[in-house]
Amino acid sequence: MTAAGVHRPPPGAVPAQAAARPAIAGVRLAWLYLVSRRAPAALGLLTALGGLLWATLHWHWNIAGGPAVQQLLPLAIETGAAAVIAVTTYGPFGEPERATGRWLPYLRLGAALLLSALAAGALAAGATGGYLPGGTPAMLRNLAGLAGTGLLSAAALGGAFGWVGPMAYLLVTESVLAAGWTTPWIWPARPPHDLFGALCAYGVFAAGIVAVTLLGARDSSRRFVPE
Repeated sequence: MTAAGVHRPPPGAVPAQAAARPAIAGVRLAWLYLVSRRAPAALGLLTALGGLLWATLHWHWNIAGGPAVQQLLPLAIETGAAAVIAVTTYGPFGEPERATGRWLPYLRLGAALLLSALAAGALAAGATGGYLPGGTPAMLRNLAGLAGTGLLSAAALGGAFGWVGPMAYLLVTESVLAAGWTTPWIWPARPPHDLFGALCAYGVFAAGIVAVTLLGARDSSRRFVPE
C-alpha cells in the first residue's frame, strides 16, 4: 500500500473553505441575534411609521394650534420609531445569553445602530411627503434623543419596557411646547440647527448606546438564588 494518491496542502496553507467558515459563522451569529430581537418585524414597523409620516405630511393631518403644537403629530411618529428601537433590545434567553462569549456587546451595539439607521432612513423617506416642521435635521435630532431615552429605559427597566422613556418624554414635551419653554433638554422646542439642543439629544443617544452595549437590557426575569 502506498500513499502516492494522497494530496496534502503545503505547510501553512489554509483551505479556502476553512478560511471562509469564520466569516460565515459571524454572519449567521449576527442574523440569529437580530431574529431573536425581532428585527425583521421592527423593520416592518419602521417602514409603516415612515409611510404614516408621509401620509401625515402629504394630506396635511395636523393638530390645531400654533407652530410649536403642530410639531406634536410628527413627534409622536418619531416617538413610535424610538420605542420600536428600544423594545428590540429585549431578548428571550436572559442570563444564559450573557455566558455565550465576548461577541455579545458587539451584537448589541450593531443591532442598536442598525435599527437606528433604518429608523432614520424610513422617517427621512416619509419626510418627502410634504412640509415637516424643522426639516430633516430636526427630525434626526429628535429621533436620536428619543431613541436614547428608550435605550436608557431598556437598560434600567428591561427591554420590554424600553418604550417608557420615549413615551414619558413625549408627554413632557407636549406640556413644555404648550407652555412655550425653550430649555435645550426639550430639544424639539429648539430651532433645527440649535447647537445646545443637538448636543443634548445626541448626548442622550450616545449614553443610551453605551448603556445597552455594556450592560444590555435589564433582565427582569433574573432571580437571586441562594447557594
